[in-house]
Amino acid sequence: MMLFFTSLIASVISFNIQKKLDGQYIRDFKKGYRVFNIDIPHDLNFAGEQVPLNNFEVRENVDREFMINTYWQSQSILFLKRSNRWFKVIEPILKRNNIPDDFKYLAIIESGLTNATSKANAVGFWQFIDATARENGLQVDEEVDERYDVEKATQAACNYFNNAYEKYHNWTMVAAAYNMGTNGLNKQVDLQKVTNYYDLLLNSETSRYVFRILAAKEIMMHPKRYGFFVRKKDLYPVIPTKNIAVDSTIANLVDFAFKQELNYKILKVFNPWLRKNTLTNPDRKKYIIKLPVKGFENYDTLFEDESFYLENKEDSLMYYNENDSIRF
Repeated sequence: MMLFFTSLIASVISFNIQKKLDGQYIRDFKKGYRVFNIDIPHDLNFAGEQVPLNNFEVRENVDREFMINTYWQSQSILFLKRSNRWFKVIEPILKRNNIPDDFKYLAIIESGLTNATSKANAVGFWQFIDATARENGLQVDEEVDERYDVEKATQAACNYFNNAYEKYHNWTMVAAAYNMGTNGLNKQVDLQKVTNYYDLLLNSETSRYVFRILAAKEIMMHPKRYGFFVRKKDLYPVIPTKNIAVDSTIANLVDFAFKQELNYKILKVFNPWLRKNTLTNPDRKKYIIKLPVKGFENYDTLFEDESFYLENKEDSLMYYNENDSIRF
């Protein structure tokens, strides 16, 4: 009997201790854990075209994408890191083709600035399918797939954007057409008898598309406003490269890489458009193969050149420093 009461008392004491600890946990949780709603900028625009935020349906769609992208922190931080390397490649090509700078954020939404492959076999930063890639000047075959060449694929995307703009004379509609195709968008314009993206009832992906771009653009332009603090050394640096022009066949790319004092893996990392171990070139087409300059192996040295970093804008400071503080 004594053993029973001893055990019972121990159980009661243990229960009370656990209850006290649980209560403290809940109090600490309530004190320290906070999730905030996201304020939507009043002057939101895409390529200079104003977003009609007074429209309740538009505003709520914008709100949804801002919430998702702000609180999907790992993804948004990766976008910030990658953009330091790749926007420097994309921006001048857009500018040369008179495409608004905001279109670089399409590559964020399409692929996250990676050479991704979709379920529909759309490939690369700009997610071209075979036919559309060829229509816009890219070579796609077993040995060479220029959808994986960021510079050439960006030029192909610019071709698409300019052709679409000639039809719609509206950059927001051009972005929508890029997602669902001009034929698909034209059918909906004819059916619904409206020409404004924000007035069109479209499939779920295209209906979200421009709003996702807007959220990515705003967060990446003003990361601190949305709680993102990234140090300079956290960004992915530009890796200096040199070009080798090739207008003949390369029978074995492994051997070719060794002659350049590289291995096959590094050759493919910098030239993912080379899809096989050979480059058959009977027409003697000129290809440009990019190779990293010596010193690329030492990651820390890539941060010595300040020009590698994103600009430090007064109201969009990305870089964390010890003077930054977060107040509630």
